[in-house]
Amino acid sequence: MKINKDYLNLSENYLFSEIAKRVKAYSEENPEKKIIKLGIGDVTKPIAAPIMEALEKAVSEMGDSKTFRGYAPDLGYSFLRNAIAESDYKARGCDIDPDEIFVSDGAKSDCGNIQEIFDKDNVVAVTDPVYPVYVDSNIMAGRKIIYMPCIKENNFVPELPTEKADIIYLCFPNNPTGTVITKDKLQEFVDYARKNDAVIIYDAAYEAYINDPSIPHSIYECEGAKEVAIELHSFSKNAGFTGLRLGYAVVPKALVREGVSLNHLWARRHSTKYNGAPYIVQRAGEAVYSPEGKLAVKKQVGEYMENAAFIRKSLIDLGYEVYGGENAPYIWLRAPFDMSGWDFFDLLLKRANVVGTPGEGFGKFGAGYFRLTAFGDSENTREAIERIKAL
Repeated sequence: MKINKDYLNLSENYLFSEIAKRVKAYSEENPEKKIIKLGIGDVTKPIAAPIMEALEKAVSEMGDSKTFRGYAPDLGYSFLRNAIAESDYKARGCDIDPDEIFVSDGAKSDCGNIQEIFDKDNVVAVTDPVYPVYVDSNIMAGRKIIYMPCIKENNFVPELPTEKADIIYLCFPNNPTGTVITKDKLQEFVDYARKNDAVIIYDAAYEAYINDPSIPHSIYECEGAKEVAIELHSFSKNAGFTGLRLGYAVVPKALVREGVSLNHLWARRHSTKYNGAPYIVQRAGEAVYSPEGKLAVKKQVGEYMENAAFIRKSLIDLGYEVYGGENAPYIWLRAPFDMSGWDFFDLLLKRANVVGTPGEGFGKFGAGYFRLTAFGDSENTREAIERIKAL
């Protein structure tokens, strides 16, 4: 027996596991301290009432032999796939059909699993800083990874790869920088992929937070994107499903490589390795698209964005160099006094009892930066900023 030695090329700890480890150690040494967590992007608002009603109704159905459901369809129930196609795509002028939508237990799973349908020899391009899952999952598969720097000089939006890339990961609104990409710039990546026979993995987990009407919500708003792009979505950040787990991937039928449909490959992989998101959770997901659900989700997103605006303005008033927070729930700031992100993490934890995320955890070009999330409740968010002011 031999192990997969590509796993040995991973960093020792996953970023958020390391943060949890440090916070746990400090909490055990200082049990009297109230720690405010603005680090991991976990939501704090409960599931909205219209969605809860659908969830509770579905739970009741599972207790009645007439309405009980067993295994879910591999690719998701048609009621949810139809709702997604209509509300997230056709309403925006994007021609995506329900059979191009694959329901899953979350965008993180899809981010890590989608690479399985590609050959090991493909070259993968990722932004830097970057959500760690894109990198780690491809390191596990033994692929070569190249980096597209996202720095303040290019407004944290990458330039096209300088080396030929076969797979390109993009996330907008961006995690961790909170920045967005214009439609014209996104079209450049689509055109690059068409010219170079590449595939774009487009993570749109935070599209619900876009306020600027000129910013695209989907890569399929770009011409030719159905031929080159897979898009990933999450119910976690817009509807608070971090504990329920629900997401979906879009793999257009027009996306064909070496004469093979990637839609077919992903369907085959999905049916082999996945038993489907629970019926009750998919019914809750369907309710997100009801008129009442849309209003409730919009309200919650708006409240998180109020937090983001407050954090952003407060830090700017304190003299920090700040980015994001306008079309995304993340605020990206330069650590003060030329500190490293990890040093600033320790300072905030030990002197302000506030948890954020050091930029070094997102890559080389994240060094010296720091991420705060707007997903805390309003009272704690304001208390955290007051503590930072007092440093």
